[in-house]
Formats: sequence, C-alpha cells, structure tokens
Amino acid sequence: MPEHLLVLTTVPDEETAERIARTLVQERLAACVSRSSACQSSYWWQGKIAEEQEFMLYIKTLNARYPELEKKLVALHPYDVPEVIAIPLVKGFGKYLNWMEEEADPERQKSSK
Repeated sequence: MPEHLLVLTTVPDEETAERIARTLVQERLAACVSRSSACQSSYWWQGKIAEEQEFMLYIKTLNARYPELEKKLVALHPYDVPEVIAIPLVKGFGKYLNWMEEEADPERQKSSK
C-alpha cells in the first residue's frame, strides 16, 4: 500500500473545520489540512434525502498515521457517522511527498513534545 494518503471528511461549519484542521496538524497526525469553501451535499440520512451546506477537509498524511488520525477525527467530529475516506496517493511531486513524511512522522511528533 502507498505510504501517502489523502483523507477526506466533511464538516458542518467553518469553526469545526478550523478546530479539526488545527488539532490534526498540531498533533502531527497530518502534514497539512486544506479547507474548502462551502459546498452543497446531497445524501441519504435516516430514510430521507438531506441537502446540507458542508465544508470539505483535505487531510494529507501517511498510512502509518491513519489509525490514530481516524480515531482522533471521529472523536472531534460532531456527526454521528462522519465521512472518513482515505485515498492512497500513488504519485506526487517528490519534494512534497518528502515534506509530508517529515511533518507527519510519528517519531518527529515524539521529539516535538
């Protein structure tokens, strides 16, 4: 499995997006979290179609960090069933991928505390 991941999640508002993004980066569970502007989501929820404004988080991390990232993300998330989807990155600009490895490395997290 590729070691670099893009994890996607949606949140209900900008404040939640900022709080989750900052926590994941501070705890080095992610090298970077990009936040989108508002988008419109349509989905089935509890037997009905829901139409909601949401914000997308694009979380750049490593496969080795995923289990802890998922646990933290679910704990911070206000939804009962948050969207948490990990997409393996099979190619990318080498310097950027190296930077991701440096910033989301579990050993680096220990040394920064």
